Amino acid sequence: MIWQLTSCWTSLIRPLIFGLLLQPPIAQLSIITQPNIVLFMADDLGIGDVGCYGNDTIRTPNIDRLAKEGVKLTQHIAAAPLCTPSRAAFLTGRYPLRSGMDAVNNYRVIFWNGGSGGLPPNETTFARILQQQGYSTGLIGKWHQGVNCESRNDHCHHPLKHGFDYFYGMPFTLISDCQPTETPEMDRGFRRKLWFSTQMIGLAILTAALGRLTGLISVSWKTLTCLAGFSLLFFICWFSSYGFVRYWNCIMMRNHEVTEQPMVTDRTTSHILKESISFIERNKHKPFLLFLSFLHSHTPLITTKKFLGRSSHGLYGDNVEEMDWMVGQVLDVIDKEGLKNTTLVYFASDHGGWLERQEGQRQLGGWNGIYRGGKAMGGWEGGIRVPGIFRWPGVLPAGKVIDEPTSLMDIYPTVVNLAGGVLPQDRVIDGRDLMPLLQGMVEHSEHEFLFHYCGIHLHAARWHQKDSGAIWKAHYVTPIFRPLGAGACYDRGFCPCFGEGVTHHDPPLLFDLSEDPAEAKPLSADTEPLFDTVIKKIGRAIEEHRRTLTPVPEQLSMYNVVWKPWLQPCCGTFPFCWCDKEGDNKPANL
Repeated sequence: MIWQLTSCWTSLIRPLIFGLLLQPPIAQLSIITQPNIVLFMADDLGIGDVGCYGNDTIRTPNIDRLAKEGVKLTQHIAAAPLCTPSRAAFLTGRYPLRSGMDAVNNYRVIFWNGGSGGLPPNETTFARILQQQGYSTGLIGKWHQGVNCESRNDHCHHPLKHGFDYFYGMPFTLISDCQPTETPEMDRGFRRKLWFSTQMIGLAILTAALGRLTGLISVSWKTLTCLAGFSLLFFICWFSSYGFVRYWNCIMMRNHEVTEQPMVTDRTTSHILKESISFIERNKHKPFLLFLSFLHSHTPLITTKKFLGRSSHGLYGDNVEEMDWMVGQVLDVIDKEGLKNTTLVYFASDHGGWLERQEGQRQLGGWNGIYRGGKAMGGWEGGIRVPGIFRWPGVLPAGKVIDEPTSLMDIYPTVVNLAGGVLPQDRVIDGRDLMPLLQGMVEHSEHEFLFHYCGIHLHAARWHQKDSGAIWKAHYVTPIFRPLGAGACYDRGFCPCFGEGVTHHDPPLLFDLSEDPAEAKPLSADTEPLFDTVIKKIGRAIEEHRRTLTPVPEQLSMYNVVWKPWLQPCCGTFPFCWCDKEGDNKPANL
């Protein structure tokens, strides 16, 4: 009997001791509990542009590999259909109007590096919390959340004031004005009006002067001189900003230093890739957060010669394929450094593809698959449904597809919790931790309702009826497409949020996205028995949501949006702002 008891205890203890001996050291455990985090965010990429989401002509093998080795989300929703508000929501885990980062006017994004609007200093980004948890935090690429508030060097909206230890990239966004050979893009219609007004004023003054010389008009030379001075002042006022967009907005910065003004677009891609790889290599021995915010695939679609002409979708397809290659280069470095199993990788786009972006017969914007609408459209799925992929070998299952409503705002609580941080308790956080859903610990997303804004205007809302699996979506406002039936606002270049360019619906348009994801067949009380019940349920949720909103300063007000010379980042003595401090840096091999 004693022998049997001894044998029994030995058989129990031996595996326990053996298991303890195989445990990794404490340092390794801490790395696993605080994984490295790499966030890839594309710019203006449509969900239909990626292979694993159904595109079979644009080649995206590296993004597809992430989906194969990880989890793919099919209902990943941006909080806004444009860059600035969507990224503000991503960084803060909050609807952008909570931080004042959605617009009351038609200027719905940060318009100038020399503007005073931007992500408020009192907002807490996930980068700041991870920084407090001991992470090295880096942002490479696009920012578009503002730079200064009151002086040229206060950097109140700068990435380094929002939790990033290191920044290299564009404080603004890539636009066609950055490429001298391209047609200017920024505020194109308004610029035409300014030119026309200047010419008309000049012509009127010249006519009056000729009339004075010939005696046909009785006007004093003093009056004509004052009018000429006014005309010149008017021209200087607007041309000093719009005439030098490339110098004011198309700049590159390293931390607080302007390194290229204007940027040299031929080497931008190589420098962004080199900086991303260098950041990983410098910080591989401690937890790090790398936010690689691509300039791809925003116009002017800067693409290196190696990728030109490779895609069957013209320059846009070439640009997407180059971005995919960049993803692959970063993944290769993660593998080479032995970080694959301790790194959470995420890929997404900030919003849907830009349907109206065309030059002649060239389509320069993305494709949103079966989904209706696109960039700038706050309600339709094509403007807000984006790719969403997570990979973390050994922690997340491979090849899993989740068809549950999720949001870009969910990244905030997800990475904060993984880092061991605590969510802010003094404000509403709209995002939800995705790890239980990604790991299969729960069946449904925590989001019962999601609200879809265009600027500060609520255009639509969705209800996830979890017991039935239905996903109801009610549209209260929709843009008027022109030409009629065209699927976008080709007459404007962007669909508006309010005014004559939209239609208000009462009762709202209702769709069941679980049956009609393309939003092609609106339901009615005659065709859907639950119509009134669903509309009332969503209406009550909207009222509840609105009670959580508090007034905040409007970061995209007209005053904050306009160019202010005293706020303009400058690498010289203003207004003599030009430099190239990257000329001696060898670009990465492409």
